Amino acid sequence: MSTTVLARSHLLVGAVTLVAFLISGAYMRGHDPPLAVLEPGPHLMFTSRHIYILAAALMNLVLGAYLRPTATRAARAVQWAGSLLLLLAAGLLLAAFVVEPVAGRYRTPVSAYGLYSLFAGSLLHVGAALRTRAK
Repeated sequence: MSTTVLARSHLLVGAVTLVAFLISGAYMRGHDPPLAVLEPGPHLMFTSRHIYILAAALMNLVLGAYLRPTATRAARAVQWAGSLLLLLAAGLLLAAFVVEPVAGRYRTPVSAYGLYSLFAGSLLHVGAALRTRAK
C-alpha cells in the first residue's frame, strides 16, 4: 500500500470519526436524564469519551492532509506503524464511548488502549519525520 492510500485512509477514518463525534454529541444532548443532572462520575465519563473521539478524528484528518512519504525504509516502517496505531485508536475510542458510559461500565481498558494508541502513533510519526529531516 502506498503512502497516498495511507493518507486517504486517515482522511476517511478522520471524516467518519468526526461524524461519529457529532452523533455522540447529539446523543449526549438528548440523553435522559440530561447529562447536567447526572452524578459527576457518569457525566465525566460521557464528556471525556466524547472529547477522545474528537481528538482521534482531528489527528487522523490532519495526518491525512499532511502525510508525505519518508525517505528511508526504516522511517517508512515507523510511519506505517504509527498510522496503524492512529487508525486503531479511532475505533477503540469510538468503542469506549459505547462500552463505558453508555453501557454503564466505567472501568474497562478500551479507552486506555485507545489513548495509548493515539499517543504512540503520534510519537512514531513525529519520530519518523524528525529522522527524515535530520538526514
